[in-house]
Amino acid sequence: MIIGVPKENFPGERRVALVPAVMPTLTHAGFEVIVESGAGAGAGYPDAEYITKGAKTVPERAQVFGGADVVVQVLAPGSNDKTGRADLPLLRRGQVLIGFMRPLGSLEIVQGIAASGAMAFSVELIPRITRAQSMDALSSMATICGYKSVLLAANTLPRIFPMLTTAAGTITPARVFIIGAGVAGLTAIATARRLGAVASAYDLRPSTKEQVQSLGGRFIELPIEAQQAEDARGYGKAQDETFYQRQRELLGRVVAESDVVISAAVVPGRKPPKLITREMVEKMAPGSVIVDLAAEQGGNCELTRPTEIVVEHGVTMIGTINLASTVPYHASQMYARNITAFISHLFKDGKLEPGADDSIAQETLLTRDGEIVNPLVRKFFSLPPRQEQQGG
Repeated sequence: MIIGVPKENFPGERRVALVPAVMPTLTHAGFEVIVESGAGAGAGYPDAEYITKGAKTVPERAQVFGGADVVVQVLAPGSNDKTGRADLPLLRRGQVLIGFMRPLGSLEIVQGIAASGAMAFSVELIPRITRAQSMDALSSMATICGYKSVLLAANTLPRIFPMLTTAAGTITPARVFIIGAGVAGLTAIATARRLGAVASAYDLRPSTKEQVQSLGGRFIELPIEAQQAEDARGYGKAQDETFYQRQRELLGRVVAESDVVISAAVVPGRKPPKLITREMVEKMAPGSVIVDLAAEQGGNCELTRPTEIVVEHGVTMIGTINLASTVPYHASQMYARNITAFISHLFKDGKLEPGADDSIAQETLLTRDGEIVNPLVRKFFSLPPRQEQQGG
């Protein structure tokens, strides 16, 4: 069984799907690993390290796809909306593809993956259950994004984060407000606190209050209650426009008083809610910073421009996307460990065994034998249930 690691070809992407440190685990389990030459260079992992750890390198991308039984990528077709389509003709029937695929994004791309005949596993769909924690790549990358968002804000803000008592007097700490207390938001709270800022956070899910407080943050409670605030997977659920209108009214004061706002409110498969309006930005102090972690899907701030950094009304809006790629060494390391754990779960004695009662395999399996087989994805795109799913 051969695992192939092609070089990431999304513009500016520096991560790599597997790092040299996981090679012994995979080779001990009976896998061979082939890596496209230069695949790890951008993350700080030269070819020589892969070879030392037991992998082989090949010069051409087509050789990786042509020789591998399992292809692992960070941004596979779907999540790579720039150059990912070019990989579809390289896939073959029965080949296993593992990576981020944005399964609730474009139906056309998901159908393209299915048409290749590949058995594709989308790591965004890994269930948030205890026995899958070691495989949760989405949380790993969100951790990196939450950390880096605070560093971007601190580097842009014309103030310092910590309180200082100096001969020139006392400097008050920066006030950082995080909207959305998921993995990225919680990491942002912890990072802001380490830098000495006063951190507060809001989330429509009341269950996050204890987590925010455990990190030293202040939980902002609004006198409105969301209907079914989270779904079965623990993600926040979309609300109606009446709720968001009231939410914006109540958040306005907190945003205006903040030096930094980090927004991380996303709903899987939907456009992020617009929580920060132009009027709210106008009321912020000059020099304030907004880091919009939802920028890639359209942003939580009305003035966010994806991929850009803009200044309006004296406030800097950072819409930089793919933040995990800006910390490629450790982002790759974390992702590789997640993927290695996932592969070890899927394959037993060199054979792929996605049992019907295995929730991890079944919930992540996106396509097989030319079809989109994932029930969640089929329902999202209003595709009829497959016959075997109808039969229970």
